[in-house]
Amino acid sequence: MEILWFLFAVGWLAVIVAVFVRRKRGSGLRLVEPGSPDAADPANYGFDRQEDLDIRIPGPDQDLMDALDNVQRTGQWQAASQLLAGTPVEGEQRWQRVQSFGGAAALELAQQPGVGAQWLKAWRLEAEKDAGGAQVHAELLVQQAWRASGGVGSDDHRIILEEAREACRKAALLSPGDPVPYITELAIARGLGYSEAEFDELWAKVIDRAPAHMGAHLAALHYWCEKWHGSREKADAFAHAAAARAPQGSLLAALPLFSVYENLPDVVLTGGFYQSAVVTRAVEGALYAVHTARPDDPMAAHVRHMLLSFLVNMERWAEAMEQVRHVDGYVGALPWSASEDPAAHYAVFRALAVAGYEANGGSPATLPH
Repeated sequence: MEILWFLFAVGWLAVIVAVFVRRKRGSGLRLVEPGSPDAADPANYGFDRQEDLDIRIPGPDQDLMDALDNVQRTGQWQAASQLLAGTPVEGEQRWQRVQSFGGAAALELAQQPGVGAQWLKAWRLEAEKDAGGAQVHAELLVQQAWRASGGVGSDDHRIILEEAREACRKAALLSPGDPVPYITELAIARGLGYSEAEFDELWAKVIDRAPAHMGAHLAALHYWCEKWHGSREKADAFAHAAAARAPQGSLLAALPLFSVYENLPDVVLTGGFYQSAVVTRAVEGALYAVHTARPDDPMAAHVRHMLLSFLVNMERWAEAMEQVRHVDGYVGALPWSASEDPAAHYAVFRALAVAGYEANGGSPATLPH
């Protein structure tokens, strides 16, 4: 996405100023000497250093990290299988964990072709009927297709996605009530260019099993965007319809914000864009969603990461800092994950949030904990 590279370049220029900024009420952001006691420093708030940020997941999941460490250290798959077997099929967390295991396997294979991810190969050979292993294998194929197959539209891309589609269908047979294989297929539908009728048929299988699944809605939203197989109007209609029927406490009220993000203009040339009614309504909906959702909702971190990027651009510093307070330490979510260096991209926006917060009278003492 061109807009991401544009924002990233602008952000890097801005952070040079932001990291050495003086707190002066009403005077905006001003350059000060490096090392000045007035310099805004994220470390003053106890935030993680950039090199310590975890790019694998959007928020904490110690059980997942323990299982992933176990399978990669020992080469044995049982810890991953046990974790997924104990994760409810209808919730958001199972989908996230399958994605994480599949992503880890894809990264290992990219770093060590033909050698990496031996634990997943053993899992599939030794426990062919294990639904979790089948789902992770399907997710691995999807991530390989998108990451290292010669690009969208290439023969390799299509071949791997067709293999992934067959893997999804096998996984679905092993766990009939589980939405995860069908959610994984949503990415395949986008890559293979399913017709709208084919996509609607697949989507019906998802919502029959998990009607309020935020992760599934985010995956489906990509299909309806202008850059894929829909339009801005179709993406907005899908997002607003989901938000309108969202049950109390659901994060689906935040979906219009993701639609705005997916349909951002290539370059935002007007300073008023982030103060527009469309953006403001979407941000307010997302804020309402995170304030009313369960504190342990695993998708809340995704929404907060997206909110952070918009709130910084809107110069709503205190609200931006509130998002940092909740998500700091983890950057495995949009918009950061769309860049080549997610930790650096996030760190730019975090520094801007701190600088703006302090320029308007904030301090570590005034930030809630």
